[in-house]
Amino acid sequence: MHGGMDVYIGLIKVILMEHNKKDTYFIFGIRAIIEAIEAGKTINKLLMQAGVQGDLHNELKDAIKGHDILVQRVPVQKLNSLTRKNHQGAIAFTSPIDYYSLENVLPQIYDNGEDPFIFILDRVTDVRNLGSIARSAECNGVHAIVLPAKGSALVSADAVKTSAGALNKIPVCKEHNLKDVIQYLKDYGVKVVGCTEKTEDLLPNTSLTGPIAVVMGSEENGVSSEYLKMCEGRVKIPMFGTIESLNVAVSASVVMYEINRQRANDK
Repeated sequence: MHGGMDVYIGLIKVILMEHNKKDTYFIFGIRAIIEAIEAGKTINKLLMQAGVQGDLHNELKDAIKGHDILVQRVPVQKLNSLTRKNHQGAIAFTSPIDYYSLENVLPQIYDNGEDPFIFILDRVTDVRNLGSIARSAECNGVHAIVLPAKGSALVSADAVKTSAGALNKIPVCKEHNLKDVIQYLKDYGVKVVGCTEKTEDLLPNTSLTGPIAVVMGSEENGVSSEYLKMCEGRVKIPMFGTIESLNVAVSASVVMYEINRQRANDK
């Protein structure tokens, strides 16, 4: 195992040096991918050559069982376009960060004597928006960002770059069910508020002090109705122009600032 791990770590170094300029993190070669999975590395997506069978590929299939990994069957030309080296019919795209569990993060916030300050992103799929939100979150003292395991922007190298490194500093929690997340937060005494245009309650007129979690939705669809129903409050940002809404990253920054303004005045 140690020999295989050394190969895996060495291969990672080579790949990062060769492909940082393409803003891509990936591992090629079946054995290296299996070692990465066993080492707990987060795999965002796995490309496997269509029509290929064999013991190694079967071993890889066994390795990904029980892991939430998106698998796509692609022609060999796609794999060859990503690397000229022997990929063995498999390339795995990896996350440049390690994810956290909210169940571990939230108690630690309380243990530190702080009121939780959390942002939940529902169907925010643009990596640059994710990076920008993370940058604002880190600057505003947000404790954690929560993403759904599916239907969300992947934390890519582009997202990390846009965040100015904030995604390496603020915990990002990837959770399977946001309904469970919202209920968990409420059970822990955190007020969950949805940012939506479907309310008359304006952001500055709503109390946002104490333990708080804000649900932000995509620009196209907003916050899912099932999540809004679970929220203990809804707020909207006052708008004075003719454009109906702000970019989600800008909206998140406005909400973060308002929460910190209220917290400062509440002391």
